[in-house]
Amino acid sequence: MFPRLTPAVQALLIANVAVFLLQFFLADRALEYFKLWPVSALASSAGYGFQPWQLLTSGFMHDGVMHLAFNMLAIWMFGSALEERWGYKYFLTFFLICVVGSNLCQLLVSSAMVAWDGSIIRTVGASGGVYGVLLGFAMVFPDRRMGLFPFPVEIPARTLVMIYGALALFYGVTGTEAGVAHFAHLGGMLFGWLVIRYWRGQPPFRRGPRKPKPPKLRVVK
Repeated sequence: MFPRLTPAVQALLIANVAVFLLQFFLADRALEYFKLWPVSALASSAGYGFQPWQLLTSGFMHDGVMHLAFNMLAIWMFGSALEERWGYKYFLTFFLICVVGSNLCQLLVSSAMVAWDGSIIRTVGASGGVYGVLLGFAMVFPDRRMGLFPFPVEIPARTLVMIYGALALFYGVTGTEAGVAHFAHLGGMLFGWLVIRYWRGQPPFRRGPRKPKPPKLRVVK
């Protein structure tokens, strides 16, 4: 059974598809300044360089139809359940923090790569936010059974996410599956974990966010 399309998830799907259509109909080079570029004089000399807004805008850009489709499917399948549990505001805040956090991690890696071997890597995609959503789903619904594609088996959500995280770490460290921002995936999971721990008031945080006090009731005669 497919999940209900919740408001924040719907807004994210529309925004990502709209940006993808802009990439398609406009010259893609016109949007290069919105992709995530490393902090490097070499990248700047090539005509582009890092700008703070890229930490967010690059998360709404994609390299192809399949890249877009898989990310949007994951946001719908897993994000809708989280939005129903948390509400529109908290889910959207969570997703955007995961996007920015994942791109911060990717920025460190891509900038180091320029200094190491001169390779300039620019990054696009909502995958960091998607991995944060996957991590959030596993923390909120740890025992929910999930299919392990392409194998005909079901395992708990927390086990599935641990497998995805371990694979991202392995691929990132070994350099296999080139062209995929594995450290952005790990960054999305890290920031998703930190946000939920903060909301729950768990270590490394002492307490959760301060909740607004209910308004005082007055008796009017």
